[in-house]
Amino acid sequence: MRTHDQAGAAERTSAVPADVPAAALLADEFSASRRGVVRKYFHNHPRVMDVVVVLAYLVASAGALISPRMTGHGPVQLVLVAASCIVLMFRRDKPLAVLAVLLVFEVINIAMVPAASNVGASVWFALYVVALVYRGIFSFTVAAVASIPLMAYTLLFYQFPTEFLTANGPTAGESNVITAIATLLSNVIATGVGASVRRSREHEAELRQWAVRNAQLASIGERNRIAREMHDVVAHSLTVMVALSDGAAVVVKRNPEQAADVLGQLSGTGRTALADMRRVLGVLRDDSGTEPRSPQPALTDLAALFEGFRQAGLPLSVTQSGPSLPPDPALQLTVYRIVQESLTNVLRYGTSVSRVQVLIENNPDAGQLKVAVADDGRGSLDASMGTGHGLVGMRERARIYAGTVTAGPAPAGGWAVDAVLHPAAAQD
Repeated sequence: MRTHDQAGAAERTSAVPADVPAAALLADEFSASRRGVVRKYFHNHPRVMDVVVVLAYLVASAGALISPRMTGHGPVQLVLVAASCIVLMFRRDKPLAVLAVLLVFEVINIAMVPAASNVGASVWFALYVVALVYRGIFSFTVAAVASIPLMAYTLLFYQFPTEFLTANGPTAGESNVITAIATLLSNVIATGVGASVRRSREHEAELRQWAVRNAQLASIGERNRIAREMHDVVAHSLTVMVALSDGAAVVVKRNPEQAADVLGQLSGTGRTALADMRRVLGVLRDDSGTEPRSPQPALTDLAALFEGFRQAGLPLSVTQSGPSLPPDPALQLTVYRIVQESLTNVLRYGTSVSRVQVLIENNPDAGQLKVAVADDGRGSLDASMGTGHGLVGMRERARIYAGTVTAGPAPAGGWAVDAVLHPAAAQD
């Protein structure tokens, strides 16, 4: 039968996500490094530790076995010690049952061998394991209850050996009281040591769970980032390719040379999309890192982006004002992706578009960077069109810089996207 604590531990273990084994291994290595060499060995070899406990009990009982006062009681003492050693080997499996059996042995020991010096020693090891398995209140309650038989026998029936009494020392009755108190204190100390070790192990388990949860959150965040990047790459590139292919189909008969240029642009867009996809998906592979990876897009790539959309048929008008943007790659990538997503939506959903205005305005005095894309078409970006990931992705990118993104119909018609970023308020 499992205890409540053991069942809870099993549930926590089963709740560890399967996609973060590396974090679990690192947490285990951290716990092992805190134990040290000796504790680590005994932790990995619990049965060896059981043998060490039995040897420690034999050392505590050695005085009783070889003492000349044991004359006539040697066989009884030897049987009790041997039986206790056997029972102690099962203390890890059945701590309460082992404690109960050892209490019986200890009462027999003090009753039949009054001069034995190992009375109560086996109970210490059993109480230690009880405190290791059960919570503190229950463990100390068990320690108090387990002390009652020996204390009661000591106070009511035990005849203190006269050879242990001195003329100026305590009387036999006083010695019985002292022995009973010592029994209780020793049992409480053994339980306290077990409770302390239990708390240490619980702390290690909490650290392990913390590491695993953080790794899981990091993994989820990375997957979300990859999903946004894939959406940006695929949505933009495929939209441009569809527009180019439609244009090529229209002009191929009337102007083959122009159609060839459009098809060349279509081919180049496809190659660029494949390269971007390899770059994004490269983080999912555990490769040697020997393949060169293209850098993330930046403001210097906006000219090529605008030219691609113009080739696809968008009548772009671009305005950039204010000083150059800070050399922050993440900020420049955010601006690039917002512009790319906005223009992709215009190309995908806009109809009868005769003008598309792009504004990038940097105002460091006000601590703001504004990105605006507006068209005069009749398209809209309602919930029935697309997946909504693009707008969500833009807002998530803007939040990194304490910014906002609004999108909706423009007052004069068409669709407008307005993003306001605060470069100095970048979140860690």
